[in-house]
Amino acid sequence: MKLFEGKRGWTLLFVLGLVFPFVATNDYMLTVMSTAYIFALATVGLNLITGYTGQFNLAHGSFMAVGAYTVGILTVDHQVPFWLAFIASGVVAAVLGALVGLVSLRLRGHYFSIFTLCVGYIMFLVIEKWDGLTHGVADIIGIPAPSGFGLVSFESPRALYYLVFAFLVLGVWLMHRIVNSLLGRTFMAIRNSDGLAQSLGINLMRNKVLAFVLSVVYAGLAGGLYAGAVRFLGPDLAGVEHTFDMTMYMLVGGIGTLAGPLLGALIIPWLTQYLQFLQEYRFVVFGPILILLVIFLPNGIVGLYLARKVRRSQRSAPASGMAARRPQPTGGDGHA
Repeated sequence: MKLFEGKRGWTLLFVLGLVFPFVATNDYMLTVMSTAYIFALATVGLNLITGYTGQFNLAHGSFMAVGAYTVGILTVDHQVPFWLAFIASGVVAAVLGALVGLVSLRLRGHYFSIFTLCVGYIMFLVIEKWDGLTHGVADIIGIPAPSGFGLVSFESPRALYYLVFAFLVLGVWLMHRIVNSLLGRTFMAIRNSDGLAQSLGINLMRNKVLAFVLSVVYAGLAGGLYAGAVRFLGPDLAGVEHTFDMTMYMLVGGIGTLAGPLLGALIIPWLTQYLQFLQEYRFVVFGPILILLVIFLPNGIVGLYLARKVRRSQRSAPASGMAARRPQPTGGDGHA
């Protein structure tokens, strides 16, 4: 079975997502999985700019916080309906992303990453210190749940789970369309070589900014869903550690692949749930694990699978070629 590519593998993942609420033993498991889906959606966006375009954005978690705070401020302070605030979370993230991208993407490599790290820290300080807008360290509480449609309500954990799951499916489908389009191949050409892409007539700045904006829109919308699911917000959401978490998800699953960040974002949260007794030593434990993954599994789970698949096809190719050249006896009906 093709687990990481093709319709069969994606159908399996989709079915598992649909039946999970029926095998979950309590609402806490649904909450953990819903939160994992939200961060998976944000990680899919980070993978676009990092895995497919080759620009490591260390402010990605802060853009997720911007989307969350957009929903929190509009719904709590200005009584804006949730879905209008949710749309605004993507719009605000896109506008801010365009402004940051136009400045930061003039830099390359680690200079770009350091610049976005500084931008992310500025966002964190704004959220923490601007009490009149963001409530500061007092947090935003009382964020309404996503409003339902007709008889459908999203107040229960199961209904909220399916809502988040639907957005994740839609987000992954849209990302699949993007990366397999001419635009996606343009992003990958930029990742492979700026100079070669430019020689082919690709406008580097325009396409880098577009990739950056698309990626932070994913982060902003994920933040909007997070606000509606958790119902309260604090400045810690803008911390760089969330970007590092998403980076770990990409590395574990397979950076630059579509299924990799998704798998990583689903595996790691459940692993941390079972290792909660090590929570105080989180970075002491996961730091060495991440280093070992980079050394011995640099392409992640999906990358390892694809590499083995290529090796198997290479080993079988010479044998099949020899069989094709060897004379074959034929029967009276003309079949070998």
